[in-house]
Amino acid sequence: MVFFALLVGAELDGLTNLQPRGGCDDPSYPYYFKLRCESCGETSAKTTCVSLDEVVQLPTGKGTANLLQKCKLCSREGSVVVIPGQGTPLTAEQSQKGEMTCLMVFECRGYEPIEFAFGNGWKAESHACYGFIGVLIISLFFKVHGTPFDIDLSEGEFDEYDEKGECPVALSKLQSTFKVVKKQGFHGKTRYV
Repeated sequence: MVFFALLVGAELDGLTNLQPRGGCDDPSYPYYFKLRCESCGETSAKTTCVSLDEVVQLPTGKGTANLLQKCKLCSREGSVVVIPGQGTPLTAEQSQKGEMTCLMVFECRGYEPIEFAFGNGWKAESHACYGFIGVLIISLFFKVHGTPFDIDLSEGEFDEYDEKGECPVALSKLQSTFKVVKKQGFHGKTRYV
């Protein structure tokens, strides 16, 4: 078994906290990506959908997975388990630094996830349009909440106007990658680094 972290990044303009609509651990959010068979190297022609709320029994009867699939070329069976509790939203600060955030971790047996496909079902909120000093002053005295936006990333970008904050907001240059991570215990909790 190998653990893969899905890392996502984007250029956020006036937005912060990009994540699936129901949060990083949204049980019904469908993760779409292709799978590469570790046995023969064949890559699936179509994207595969995996979500937390879809659970299947493993053929051995020992445990469950969120996806069980056979390779079309070599017929070897593999599985994917979605591991919640590891993801964080992409913030404006991370975006400005060109950093990516871990959205989800997948335990894969027999497959390697590749080519994540962004789709519908995302959310973000406006990141104050007052400039850094204005945000600092306002946040010292008031609890600031941005305008929430439901976002469809199927086209790879988002462009809207925040009426409340009176400024344009945009998202572009989406990127994603899968990174092999290791399971570690840390202060009584499991982390993947």
